[in-house]
Amino acid sequence: MINLAIRPGLDARFFDRLYNGLADAATAAGVDIVGGNVTRAEALAITIALFGEARKSVLRRDAAHSGDDIFVTGTLGDAAIGWRILAGELKARGSSRKFLVDRFLQPVARLKAGQQLAQVNPAPAAIDISDGLLQDLGHVLKRSGVGAEIESAAIPLSSAYRDVMGDNFQFALSGGEDYELLFCLRPGRSETALTRRLGVPVRRIGQIVRGHRVTLIPGGGRAGVKAPRVTGWDQLRTRGA
Repeated sequence: MINLAIRPGLDARFFDRLYNGLADAATAAGVDIVGGNVTRAEALAITIALFGEARKSVLRRDAAHSGDDIFVTGTLGDAAIGWRILAGELKARGSSRKFLVDRFLQPVARLKAGQQLAQVNPAPAAIDISDGLLQDLGHVLKRSGVGAEIESAAIPLSSAYRDVMGDNFQFALSGGEDYELLFCLRPGRSETALTRRLGVPVRRIGQIVRGHRVTLIPGGGRAGVKAPRVTGWDQLRTRGA
């Protein structure tokens, strides 16, 4: 369902392009656009509601257990940098700039990877990274009643990210809008096998532990520091990292 609030000055060509793009996205995701509401407004607003049914196997936030390995798909922090490039806060050139901006403007939801994960027995705890790695990991930990150790050196960074930020993990930890998957599996699964199964690069970044805190371990060593409490985007605080 797509609801539109339309401001003055928009012509039919704009809406043809809009709905062509929506139709392409819907087809790729295997969903149908079935209607919606249109109203007049001072500013353009597009609101999309998706309805469906979950199959027997679902990915939940409350299924993590001490000893589980923590994995993520893709690379993290790219979209947060892309947004800041467009806002004039950071600079990048050439292919790095295009890659980072595209990661913000054209994110790809890992739908097929999620469907493959749901077939794993037992189904792993999982969440998409929309509000930042630490923020979204925190949701899994809270619901599961566990803690985590994260190896900062294992967090996957794109070459474009490193072109702008070097080894600074700030946006990989707290930047949102990547829509990669974070999931927790019993020990013994290799990155190579998971990459082949999910069809997207997978990296192990840490482990679920007893307790209720997140510890960042620099350089893969055992000496860690407690992760900052406020991380990522929280709509209740209307604040971003």
